[in-house]
Amino acid sequence: MTTVLTQGGNAPLAATRVTVEVTAPKALDVSGLLVTEAGKVRSDADFVFFNAPNGPGVTHRPAAGGKPDAITVDTSAVPAGIAKVVVTASLDQAGATFAGTEPTATLRDTATGRVLATFTPPRLGPETALVVVEVYRRGSEWKVRAVGQGYANGLAGIATDFGVSVEDSPAPAAATAAAPLSGPAGAPPRPSGPPSVGKVTLDKGKVNLVKGGSVSLEKGGKPFLSSVRMGLGWEPAGAGRNIDLDASCIAFDAQRKKIETAWFMKLSIFDGAIAHSGDNLTGEGAGDDEAITVHLEGLPAEVCGLVFVVNSFSGQKFTDIKNAYCRLVDAGSGQELVRFELAQTEPHTGVAMCKLVRQFSGEWVMTALGEYVDAKTARSMVKPAAAML
Repeated sequence: MTTVLTQGGNAPLAATRVTVEVTAPKALDVSGLLVTEAGKVRSDADFVFFNAPNGPGVTHRPAAGGKPDAITVDTSAVPAGIAKVVVTASLDQAGATFAGTEPTATLRDTATGRVLATFTPPRLGPETALVVVEVYRRGSEWKVRAVGQGYANGLAGIATDFGVSVEDSPAPAAATAAAPLSGPAGAPPRPSGPPSVGKVTLDKGKVNLVKGGSVSLEKGGKPFLSSVRMGLGWEPAGAGRNIDLDASCIAFDAQRKKIETAWFMKLSIFDGAIAHSGDNLTGEGAGDDEAITVHLEGLPAEVCGLVFVVNSFSGQKFTDIKNAYCRLVDAGSGQELVRFELAQTEPHTGVAMCKLVRQFSGEWVMTALGEYVDAKTARSMVKPAAAML
């Protein structure tokens, strides 16, 4: 008999291995956190999701073949120090909320597929992520509890509450302080590197950049764009292999200090002035794999530099991909304006693709970087990206 849970209700588990599926009218990402009695994860390794699908006794199953995203818990394999497994759901689309689209959790016996319990939380509003249920210990037994707690700050808000590091800690002070960006204190930075001969603008149409090349986003001597979209794409180098890369945008101030990062854990920053399209798990298909839209006029005044990076969270090297590129598109018309293709790959897990830098005059300049580093996440890219401004 299926138990229909209400918020706060609980029920004993009738199976050792259970799968929690979460469905909604909108695309969801489902995650699991292994939490101690103190209410925190032991380390980031206790966060199980699409980019890190295996944890001790807990696995993530991606949506496929008509089956939704799910978390499976093998209670016999969960470490003794773990008090509960928290199952969360977050919306995959930037700016989307759970208003009017309450998800339903279905708990199944993994071995037989039999439904053991279901839970649909009460009506939601501006929430973008949700603690759906928790599978927890009670003495020698395991139970399931319906939670339905919403978060307006996305999966990053949930992860932070449970002790997962989703923001970068300040970089340690170096023996020699980095030189400030050129210009008076508080002024926007200028691109580093050798001066160019002549100024490349958008007057003559689409610009193809090579590594180190720059183009001003001006036309006719005036700013040409108010909103741009940075599209990033790649392809697996080997047949039949999926490559899961993550594109991010790191925003810096004039002193090369990170202000915010738009990435798969935080799709929208600066009240939507920078919005991430969401995570692509394979790199397959035509067109951009991930895109980041920037409303230049909506950026805070202190934002002077944006660095667009791509990382391999799962540790695959860039030698496993081909045809990687970034392209700048007019967000209004969809017209491609600037394109940069990586000419070579290197055996590293991160690459800084390009940067947008605000000049003293207020104009924005795009520079192709193509610099590889060993960094699996956007937060590990902050320090090397700052050095490239």
